[in-house]
Amino acid sequence: GFVGEARFGLINRWRWGEKALPRFIDKNAALALPDGAPLPDEWPVPLLRVPAEEAGRWRQANGLGTGPAVALAPGSVGASKRWTYYPEAARLLAERGLDVWVVGGPGEKALATEIVAAGGPRVRDLTGSDLRNGILAMAAASVAISNDSGLMHIAAAIGTPTMGIFGPTSPYHWAPLNGLAATVQTNTVVPCQPCHRPVCTMNDHRCMRDIPASDVVGIAERVLAEAVGP
Repeated sequence: GFVGEARFGLINRWRWGEKALPRFIDKNAALALPDGAPLPDEWPVPLLRVPAEEAGRWRQANGLGTGPAVALAPGSVGASKRWTYYPEAARLLAERGLDVWVVGGPGEKALATEIVAAGGPRVRDLTGSDLRNGILAMAAASVAISNDSGLMHIAAAIGTPTMGIFGPTSPYHWAPLNGLAATVQTNTVVPCQPCHRPVCTMNDHRCMRDIPASDVVGIAERVLAEAVGP
C-alpha cells in the first residue's frame, strides 16, 4: 500500500509516490504491479457479466414487467457528490411512461421512500442489503442515473448506458454531470472545481444545485432513443 494517512502499521510493503498518480485507477492498479514498474497508458476496462436470462427471471420474480426502465442510484461517496433532484426526475420519467427503479443499500431507504412518493406507482423501491438486487437492477435497466457511487461503476462495467452525476471518482478529468454513455452532456462550471472534498466548502453546492432534473431526464431520453435506434 501507499504510505500516508494512518496506514503505518497496516501495510508491510510500502510504496511511495501516490500523489504523482492523478487518476484513481492508477493509484489502485499500480499496487498490483511490481514496485517501479511502468504503468500502461490505459488499463483494461472493468467488465461484469450478468446473463440476460438471469436478469429476466429477476424482473419476473419481482413483478417488474418487461418494458424499458430507468435505474436511479441516489447514494454517493459523500455529500458534495449528492444530487438531490431525484424525486423530481422520477416524476418526470414516470410521466413519460417509463418504469423507475430506486437502487441502493439500506442507507438509501429514506431517499427511496421520498422518490417513490414523488414519482407514483411506476416508481419502485429496490433498495436493501442484498447487493445482488442492485447488480441485477443495473443489468436489467435500459439506462442508469447515478451519483458517484459503487453502483455507477457496476452499471458501467455491465455495459448499461450510465449517466454519472458528478462522476467518475477523479473529478480532475471530468466536470459535473458526465454521461458516460450519453452523447449530449450538460456541464456546470464553478470556480471551486475540481473538488475532492466529501462536503461542500463553498456553502452553496452549485455544482449539484445548478443541474436541473429536466436536463437529466432529457439526456436519459436521448440515451434511450439511441439504444433503441431508428
